[in-house]
Amino acid sequence: MRSDFFGIFPRRGVLAALLCTLALPAMAQSENPRRIGIVGAGNIGGTLGRLWLKAGYEVFFASRHPEELKPLIDELGPKARAGTPAEAIAFGNAVLIAVPYKAYPELGRENAAALKDKVVIDAGNAVKARDGAIYDEVEKNGIGAVSAQYLPGARIVRAFNAANYKIFLKNAGRPEPRMAVPIAGDDPKALETARTLVSDAGFDPVVVGELESAKKFAMGSPGFGHDLSAPELKAKLGVAP
Repeated sequence: MRSDFFGIFPRRGVLAALLCTLALPAMAQSENPRRIGIVGAGNIGGTLGRLWLKAGYEVFFASRHPEELKPLIDELGPKARAGTPAEAIAFGNAVLIAVPYKAYPELGRENAAALKDKVVIDAGNAVKARDGAIYDEVEKNGIGAVSAQYLPGARIVRAFNAANYKIFLKNAGRPEPRMAVPIAGDDPKALETARTLVSDAGFDPVVVGELESAKKFAMGSPGFGHDLSAPELKAKLGVAP
């Protein structure tokens, strides 16, 4: 290893080569801005997108009819843009999915390759009157398992689904104690990304457990719809302090 190294770089250039090598990670990091793709620019997607823009993120809002988002983008400024779901998924270091739950199967099929290994913040809820048969799947298997089924390969974290968007809008960035947001996922690094996104949006993240634990704060569960501090939410959901 030593002879190969000195064969590539003359001895007088070793120090310079080492310095360049050490500098590369920092350079790469500085060239990798915080980017979030949002599939579904409705109430929850629009609310969170505004909060992340305020925190300095670049946000890509997606719709099947992106031309309809032009007024929103004009209002939000140069760090906001709009396009298709495929473009938003490609753009984001992480992707928020905030579409009607019945759209998950098609979304997953159309974007299977792009979603593989992508951190997905899953904010959808299954509603019987709107989502039909997929609601029955959620009732039977749990929403975490159903999301994983229809978004295979994605590194899913359930988050921002446990309250109405008006509650998030009202409480974002409030003085301490901040409002807590429960999250659940199987991938430790994806959970860490979700923690950062929750915090940067102006809330305190509470890791409830693995993806299966998302049932504790699913719509209709005792853990849904609360405006609580982190200690209060942990007590409510039975999470260790």
